[in-house]
Amino acid sequence: MLSALLAMFYPLLAVTEQVAGGEAAKPAGAPELPNVITLLSHYFHDSPFIQFLHHWENVVFAFTVAIIISIVAWAATRNRGLLPGKLQNFLEMVVEGLDDFFAGILGPEGRKYTPFLGTLFIYIWCMNMFGLIPGMMSPTGGPNGINTTIALAVCVFLYVQYAGLRKQGIKGYVDHLMGSPRDTVQWILVPLNLPIHIIGELAKPLSLSLRLFGNITGEDVLLAAFVGLGVMAMSFMHSPVGIPLELPFIFLALLTGTIQALVFTLLSTVYFSMMLATHEEHAEHH
Repeated sequence: MLSALLAMFYPLLAVTEQVAGGEAAKPAGAPELPNVITLLSHYFHDSPFIQFLHHWENVVFAFTVAIIISIVAWAATRNRGLLPGKLQNFLEMVVEGLDDFFAGILGPEGRKYTPFLGTLFIYIWCMNMFGLIPGMMSPTGGPNGINTTIALAVCVFLYVQYAGLRKQGIKGYVDHLMGSPRDTVQWILVPLNLPIHIIGELAKPLSLSLRLFGNITGEDVLLAAFVGLGVMAMSFMHSPVGIPLELPFIFLALLTGTIQALVFTLLSTVYFSMMLATHEEHAEHH
């Protein structure tokens, strides 16, 4: 029922943007569904504040999602009790499930990373889903979505390197980057292994960010394209809404948005696992 309502609102928003923006509403590149800030920028194009929001709309929506998550968490924990309410019970179930998931990969020691990894998954999932609400957008997609995904990947990269330095120490961390040489041949290969390992560490956040950005942007373009087709199909009747051709793809976006959040978080967990496993291997040698 909700998806059907969303499918009816999408074409209406598309028509509203065309009426508000006139020639300026014609996309120069890939099709994109309008959001509240985009519509406001068409109506109030002389307002510096609105244009500022339009320029930083990915950041605005990313902060909006973070604020919503914070409010929900606060509402669920402000009156904690032995007999939890529905919201507290639901969030406890989510946290317990994520904790078991990460501990299953990282081991008991990995539970200390559950707050970071669990928050990462919930935040990315909510941002992916936010674009399915009419008038909103996914901060992880769109023309500037790469900035959001790179910021998330950099946070993962820095935390993984910090965990490695903290667990192994500077000497052990550098030894890991050199390929843990233990014999003459391995030491000879250090000039080759060291830059390869450094490039590999730098490539991890790049691959994380590009994968998430590409998939979410693809979803947005697909929805916008079918919304446009639905509007064009009803244009001969001068209908304010179109045929909801995008309805099946909303269900697909729900699935793929969840998968992409899981993939991003799972790969981040694997990066932590590789760093922790390296520490354990060094401990066994000694």
